[in-house]
Amino acid sequence: MTEVGCLAHARRKFHELCVNHGSQVGEQALKFFGEIYDIEREVQELEPDARRRIRQQRSAKFADALRQWLEQQRKLVPEGSATAKAINYSLKRWKALTRFIDNGELPADNNWVENQIRPFAIGRSNWLFAGSLRAGQRAAAVMRLLQSARLNGLDPYNYIKDVLTRLPTQPAEQIEDLPPHRWQPGASR
Repeated sequence: MTEVGCLAHARRKFHELCVNHGSQVGEQALKFFGEIYDIEREVQELEPDARRRIRQQRSAKFADALRQWLEQQRKLVPEGSATAKAINYSLKRWKALTRFIDNGELPADNNWVENQIRPFAIGRSNWLFAGSLRAGQRAAAVMRLLQSARLNGLDPYNYIKDVLTRLPTQPAEQIEDLPPHRWQPGASR
């Protein structure tokens, strides 16, 4: 298993410095991150190999400059300050944060994944009261199924409605047609 960092998390720390404290360090760091994200917007539709080549040619330069600049700034800021914490966050995770440069299949951040799981993370405290461990496990299975339907481009309501309608008469040998990644509306063999 290989750790892959999230540039958005590192960037967010400097954005907070800039917005909440008018930090020049935060502002300058955001410029470095902005250069990297500009390149990411340019390469997002490319094939992984082409994306990797461009990242290695262009993004690596900005990432190296950012790392060197962060190391210099770290020497100038007081221990325990918000600026030191933001810098430390990035420097401690530097290898993971820049892993995307050498692998065109990796995203620079995990914002897409976080947006997909946000509804479940927000509702997490509500689901503590599912009634029992088994009820919680069932609720988790249903949520997993609904999210899988969304990720496969399906309308969860129509998917569940169709599956529940077909399930009582679905032949056992055709049950593998029902998961979201294989489902076809009203289809049967």
